[in-house]
Amino acid sequence: MLLSQNPTRIDNECLSQFPEFVEFRSRRKADEERPDHITPEQSLASEDKTPDEIIRTAHQELNQTLRDELLDRILASSPAFFEQLVVNLLIEMGYGGSIEEAGRKLGRSGDGGVDGVIDQDALGLDRVYVQAKRYMPGNTVGSGAVRDFFGSLDRFKAAKGIIIATSSFTRDAIETGEQLSKKIVLIDGDQLAGLMVRYNVGCRVDEALYLKKIDEDFFGN
Repeated sequence: MLLSQNPTRIDNECLSQFPEFVEFRSRRKADEERPDHITPEQSLASEDKTPDEIIRTAHQELNQTLRDELLDRILASSPAFFEQLVVNLLIEMGYGGSIEEAGRKLGRSGDGGVDGVIDQDALGLDRVYVQAKRYMPGNTVGSGAVRDFFGSLDRFKAAKGIIIATSSFTRDAIETGEQLSKKIVLIDGDQLAGLMVRYNVGCRVDEALYLKKIDEDFFGN
């Protein structure tokens, strides 16, 4: 059998006869285009790292994977679940004491654009209003949403609020939040997932590794 002198024709014949090859090549190309893709040169460079550096790098990678999985779970859940999650997170961060005493989930028709409220004192004299936006990646939160939330705070006679989103905020949204007279904190998806990991909301410690070193005081140095 004579092979064609045209390499493109050979490649096309392979593609038509072996769909598994098409899938493999597409997957390999996608992996190579990923920003976190590790080349053989980078893999060899990692051999120059100390054991401590390797462990810390692995820890960062595991944490990033966990944050990604947390966001995936949130996007797969109901809006009501996300609203309650946001209130739970703020309580775990120390805002308002306990869920029974300080955190309430609104999230119902006629709630005035507010999904939750945190009472920061026993009498409810100081409150933080919360809006939760469960947006898919790429669907950013714009300045209009921030201004609408500002209006909601005005109706509640509130001085401060938090918008927590699973996606990101546009630059205009961030600038709008900084310019308004009321204190509005914007927390995007990456920050949200990071706070969940830090305060063990939606995740737990699976295994603890302790790095030990020589006790210089013990040896009198």
